[in-house]
This record gives sequence, C-alpha cells and structure tokens, in this order.
Amino acid sequence: MQVVNQTIPSQEQMNEFFGSGEDGPFVMVNLLKFKTKAEYADNRETDLSGAEAYAIYGAAVGKCIADVGGTPGFAGQVTGLLLGEVEENWDMVALVEYPSLEAFRTMMTSPEYQKIAVHRSAGLAGQLNIKTKARALG
Repeated sequence: MQVVNQTIPSQEQMNEFFGSGEDGPFVMVNLLKFKTKAEYADNRETDLSGAEAYAIYGAAVGKCIADVGGTPGFAGQVTGLLLGEVEENWDMVALVEYPSLEAFRTMMTSPEYQKIAVHRSAGLAGQLNIKTKARALG
C-alpha cells in the first residue's frame, strides 16, 4: 500500500469523490502531518509552527462545519502505532461528521472557509482524508 500525503485534492480526486453516487451522512477521518514551521503562500513572516497555524484554522473551522449541519468529533494527537508500518507517523487525527457530500462541498467553497483555509495550508505538510459510512457490525 502506497501512502501519499497531500494538502489539496486534484480535480480528478474531487470529481471521483463528489461524483461517487453515494450520499448521506458520513464521517471524514483526517490524518494530519504538520510542517515544522508554518509557510504562508503570501510569504508573510511568522514564528508559528505548522501545528500552531493549523490550530488557528481548527479554532475557526467549527463554525463552518456547524453552518452546514456537520458535527466535529474526536480530535487528538497521535502518540503511537501498534499495527502496521509507516515511514513517518501522522501528528493528529480528527473526525468530523457531515450530513451529505453537498454540505461538505458547500463548506469547502464558502467564503468564510476559504478565508481561514490559508492557515490550514500554511500548517499542513500533508493529510489523508478518509470518508467513512456507518454500518452495522455482524
């Protein structure tokens, strides 16, 4: 299994994700890897670490999630790996439930989200977004 962290999905990935035909509530699992030092696209000078820049985004994104009917869930620092192997572990895991793909898309394209996303981009070295859907076990 090849793992590639990214910060922005390609158009092909967006088309596949939003065109899957599957809709309804889902939980997005976010595996986050931070830059050592935040790097803003506008080249602003900063002493922020990547984690600190992402925390600015994290403090504001909750409103964007709520505005589309979503619910932030668990978020926490990755402290170890029991099973499997990765070259480098992620720094944080965050779960967010969205009511639909359209709600998620609405959030991502909203002016409010776009305004705060600069901190996300400045702080992230890479990320995996894993869409999950609840199902009964057994």
